[in-house]
Amino acid sequence: MPLDRRIFLQSGAAAVVALLHSPGASAPGGPGRPVLGFTAVPASLRDAVVVPPEYEWQLLYPWGTPTGIAGHPMPAFAPDGSNSAADQALQAGMHHDGMHFFPLASPDRGLLVMNHEYTDEQLLHAGGSKEWTAEKVRKSLHAMGVSVIEVRRTRDGWRQVRPSPHARRVHGQTPMRIAGPAAGAAPMRTAANPAGDEVLGTFANCAMGVTPWGTYLTCEENFHGYFGGPKESAKDITPAQRRYGTVPGSQWVEYWRFEERFDMSRHPNEPHRFGWVVEIDPFDPAAKPVKRTALGRKRQESATCTLARDGRVVVYMGDDARFEYIYKFVSHGKVSMAGDGSRACANSRLLDEGTLYAARFDADGRGRWLELVHGRNGLDADSGFADQAEVLIHARLAADAVGATKMDRPEWIAVHPQTGEVYVTLTNNSQRGEPGKPAPDAANPRAGNRFGGILRWREDGSDAGSAGFGWDHFALAGDPSQAGSGAHYPSDDADVFGSPDGLHFDGGGLLWIQTDMSGQFIGKPPHASLGNNQMLCADPATGRIKRFLTAPSGSEVTGCVVTPDRRTLFVNIQHPGESRDDGSATPNSAWPDGAAPGSARPRSATLAIRRRDGAIVGT
Repeated sequence: MPLDRRIFLQSGAAAVVALLHSPGASAPGGPGRPVLGFTAVPASLRDAVVVPPEYEWQLLYPWGTPTGIAGHPMPAFAPDGSNSAADQALQAGMHHDGMHFFPLASPDRGLLVMNHEYTDEQLLHAGGSKEWTAEKVRKSLHAMGVSVIEVRRTRDGWRQVRPSPHARRVHGQTPMRIAGPAAGAAPMRTAANPAGDEVLGTFANCAMGVTPWGTYLTCEENFHGYFGGPKESAKDITPAQRRYGTVPGSQWVEYWRFEERFDMSRHPNEPHRFGWVVEIDPFDPAAKPVKRTALGRKRQESATCTLARDGRVVVYMGDDARFEYIYKFVSHGKVSMAGDGSRACANSRLLDEGTLYAARFDADGRGRWLELVHGRNGLDADSGFADQAEVLIHARLAADAVGATKMDRPEWIAVHPQTGEVYVTLTNNSQRGEPGKPAPDAANPRAGNRFGGILRWREDGSDAGSAGFGWDHFALAGDPSQAGSGAHYPSDDADVFGSPDGLHFDGGGLLWIQTDMSGQFIGKPPHASLGNNQMLCADPATGRIKRFLTAPSGSEVTGCVVTPDRRTLFVNIQHPGESRDDGSATPNSAWPDGAAPGSARPRSATLAIRRRDGAIVGT
């Protein structure tokens, strides 16, 4: 086993095993440090990053920064948008999202791996998005996917290492393998790949996960908007295609006019090859990414890994759309704890062989995991599922059929490192309770839910492999001072927030919460008191929640990870300047390069945040 992966397994994902079963795990604040001892940041509408006075932040890897791939050019960012598609394939993508830090040979070096969720075509191209070309399509596909960069800590803070033998871009045209029960199935076959086992690219990459054997899981979320075709061909789509939103004429971008595989009228199976969890080995730039179909196809949000008591790997997932579901995958095999180079190989099929479940939340505070297995719970040919491959390709329809609970946009999922409790953000659902839509229920109690909340559950017997669980609401977001808001927090002095999205537990059990209120609503009633999007830190043991960071205008805070020594917090600022509800093409921010809107193209970026005294973050 290479030194790099051994160090990661000792201090990273493998620590899940020890933490779940270790009564002596360290206290959240560390010795002599008060938990949440930082000065809370007030809600703000400033076009700036604001952190507590005890902390400092630095800019690291904004969109367009050279990735530092060894043996390749390192094109600088062109402020006028004139970088070519070839340049973009070697640069940071747009709209940074889920992220993880993999330590290398010391705590001061590591691989930072992050998703790039989507593209703003108006900003991406020098000529904007009015006229599409094949070159624009290529550049757009290159601007999504995943970055792997090497970083190191110096006296002056964190710096990117360029070039690096580990650096890599995975994007919308990267060859990858399809594995698991749906590989080779008829709905996965296309003219370009009759075997149904290879695909070009991953895009719409939102949340993520990390396996106990040291690989990165990226999640394909809103893939549907990239497939199109002549509007008149929409009359031929199936109910399953409509259920997933892949409808010709409703596409967000015009890929289909220049890259044939995106034309659903000619290649209706191509969308079936997206919406998966993709496994990437960050330590091996030559390793082909793998789409793991046993985990089910959906607008994939989160792939959070933990272990069942008997050593099987468990993956929790959400489907980020209104009235969609929460899922769990439990492998058939157990994780190998071998300490040599065979470990990654020994675990390589764990995500291909297992059982997928969807969650039902009952009114009495109990819940059940419902099997999505062909031949069980009515999932058979008579109900439209010819085999297990079709159950997985149409996981949404399978969850409908077994009676899972329709949720208010389930997004990120985080597992408490000491207790094993599982937390999920339900971002919002303004359609809850509208005519023809599902009514409020115990797990989704508010009609017209504008602010979302955080729900949690405890698996029976504290075993992630259990079939049942108990659940409750950790927080119902919003402003409690507003009449009828229904907001409720776990402590009376909690700082308020809206539309929770990203979640991350650090090694001490502090929960980092990130928000994604729409730019159209920020600063306006009933969201006015909440300010811009923000990041908060919660101590689940006491219920205290304190605001730690406020973000620039129009941006979302999403994707964060605390280093194993808990001295650095990496955070992503996504789509600064995204508002435009007045129809203007001018973003309302120029962060981080400009002083005023219109003075520079706003750029998503990664921040490195530390306490000025070098102590543990969150204290």
